[in-house]
Amino acid sequence: MAAGLTVLLGAIAGLTILLGLPIARVGGLSSQTKGFLNAVATGVLVFLLWDVLTGASGPVEAALQQARHGHAGRFQLLAGAFALGLCVGLLSLVAANAALRRRTAGFSAGPGAMAVTEALPVTNAGRRLAMMIAIGLGLHNFSEGLAIGQSAARGAIAFALTLIIGFGLHNITEGFGVAAPLAADADKPTWGFLIGLGLIAGGPTFLGTVAGYSYTSDVVDVLFLTLAAGAILYVLSEMFAVGRRMLTPRVMAIGLLVGFLAGYLTDLLLTYAGA
Repeated sequence: MAAGLTVLLGAIAGLTILLGLPIARVGGLSSQTKGFLNAVATGVLVFLLWDVLTGASGPVEAALQQARHGHAGRFQLLAGAFALGLCVGLLSLVAANAALRRRTAGFSAGPGAMAVTEALPVTNAGRRLAMMIAIGLGLHNFSEGLAIGQSAARGAIAFALTLIIGFGLHNITEGFGVAAPLAADADKPTWGFLIGLGLIAGGPTFLGTVAGYSYTSDVVDVLFLTLAAGAILYVLSEMFAVGRRMLTPRVMAIGLLVGFLAGYLTDLLLTYAGA
């Protein structure tokens, strides 16, 4: 497959995440409905965390088998990339969110407060959380782009097309995960803000496709998968806190189950198609 066509299709696969974002602008939802949507999105992210860590641990475990026969260098490199990515992915979002909170606290209400709010569109709690989710998914989607680009570069055209279609469908559910915290806000997000989130979350698929078409590296794959896992782990801690405030344990559990199964179903469709 030509490089230009591969990159174009990789971009389309990533930007289907935009199709799940309009839920953030649906009005008239009860607090229970908003909380349930948040729980479903949390379930989707729980599945993604499991899926991402499974993908990252595969090369590490394979290298561990080689280490048993005296080839420990590759295992050490991949295990180091795994640990580094997880730490950086988690702690960088902790630091970023703390910085946003400090920046918000530095402004007091009064004359000009509206202008400050407009200038800092992610200071709202729901928008901060949506931004963190978008960043985590962006790291995850970069690794998906790597898989698309590497498959096309090896000449596995049918496999690359399957990945493009499957990831495109899967990213729609990821878009819902980004939008759910915004649906709980009193103020609807602007279309511009939603498109920006979509580009942050889905755009890296395009970048990953470009990189994957150019070279292959298990170390890079593991690093970006674990960066995504660390970011998603942080986001989950925030979303569970929101869910406990809004829902009873029973409703929260049902939402988590629905979201997890939705993510698992789309992954099964990918597996069935041969991805």
